Amino acid sequence: MLVYSRTLKHFILREKVLALYRDAIRASQAISDPGARKETVLWVRSEIERNRHVNDVHRLEDLVRQGRRDLKQIFPGR
Repeated sequence: MLVYSRTLKHFILREKVLALYRDAIRASQAISDPGARKETVLWVRSEIERNRHVNDVHRLEDLVRQGRRDLKQIFPGR
């Protein structure tokens, strides 16, 4: 069994991912259509779940940056 030790950077990035998720959920409240809002929340969650097992710090940083860019593109006021 391969055990992967996490560094301080991993824990910092975990907090950034959680903050990004919370920001996306808050931003989705601006969507007036309940169906579209639910679909957006499900998409955000699925993207985070899809990358759940990424352990490479550089890849995690790239994913967080891309998530921030996506959030700004979808919700320009954020």
